[in-house]
Amino acid sequence: MHQVRIGIIGVGSMGNSHAKYLQANEIKDASLTAVLDNSEEKVKWLKENLKESVKVFSDEDAFFESGLVDAVIIATPHYDHASLAIKAFEYGLHVLSEKPAGVYTKQVREMNEAAEKSGKVFSIMYNQRTNPLYQKVRDLIQAGELGEIRRINWLITNWYRSQSYYDSGGWRATWSGEGGGVLINQCPHQLDLWQWMTGMMPTRMRAFCNFGKYRDIEVEDDVTAYAEYENGATGVFITTTGEAPGTNRLEITGDQGKVVIENGELDFWRLRVSEPQFNREYKGGFGAPECWKVDVPISGAETAHRGITQNFVHAILEGASLIAHGEEGIKGLMLSNAMHLSTWTDDWVEFPLDENLYYELLQEKIASSTSDKCTKSIPLNVEGTH
Repeated sequence: MHQVRIGIIGVGSMGNSHAKYLQANEIKDASLTAVLDNSEEKVKWLKENLKESVKVFSDEDAFFESGLVDAVIIATPHYDHASLAIKAFEYGLHVLSEKPAGVYTKQVREMNEAAEKSGKVFSIMYNQRTNPLYQKVRDLIQAGELGEIRRINWLITNWYRSQSYYDSGGWRATWSGEGGGVLINQCPHQLDLWQWMTGMMPTRMRAFCNFGKYRDIEVEDDVTAYAEYENGATGVFITTTGEAPGTNRLEITGDQGKVVIENGELDFWRLRVSEPQFNREYKGGFGAPECWKVDVPISGAETAHRGITQNFVHAILEGASLIAHGEEGIKGLMLSNAMHLSTWTDDWVEFPLDENLYYELLQEKIASSTSDKCTKSIPLNVEGTH
């Protein structure tokens, strides 16, 4: 294979974005050869606006049986990600899925098992992993520059969404349509980065989700979560779609220093000796370790969606290491599922998550959902992220 033939499933806002850069030949060794959408109106538009070489399908089976694609990009509503990925693997296709990996970890675990069984390349659109700032934080932690992690705080409240945004589609912000609110729609990137940068998953979590606190919606629009880790570290994650102006501030403290990302800049303070060593040796009463503010070189540019797609193609053709393995999507999703579950049960949630209990309680939410479209009938072209 010298070129990867890519098919896009779901050509809404994100699917259309992927189609544009593929048709513009911005991804080396890849071409857009087919798209699938089940909206008659969208299919008509696609036929009129895509290149003649791109086959437009409205029938799912016909798309998969066409033999026109080697890989698919899945850009449908959240509930469909796992089932479509599994079907693609069964047809011997490589898969790049939009985030989140799914709505509940039970379905995502089945998707991961199908991916492993197929032996095909499986990636997820965690495009924030291409941001040099987050890459550098991960590098500093892995290299031991911060020492042992003690505290992780992320205040991410710049996801402001008005009521008109939620009213733009009856499926939005409903349990049956999206499967969650700010955690499943806006924050999957931060939840992924939280565990990816630190290399740590909590041992337990206590969360407080407010459902429809600021907007007339079913799902969470305000969240505060507290996590504990095996080494004694703690983490706090706060997010909402109802505050303005918002803040995006990440602070990670170790026993050797502290790193902060805010306003697109990285600040790193390094202790001359570790805090535990200073505490053992210092005899002067009041005092603190000597601290240096270090200029950390940040190189490279954020390649975002194109970067993930190019990496996906290179992995297929050359065996390149993936920036975002699809199987890792379950980790960030487990964090958001745990926040929901902790709120629903009004209790601590232990890791690994009780996936069956989460699934059962989610089904109760779906059964009472006021969405004007049930999960099975959501058009593939409606991409609910962001």
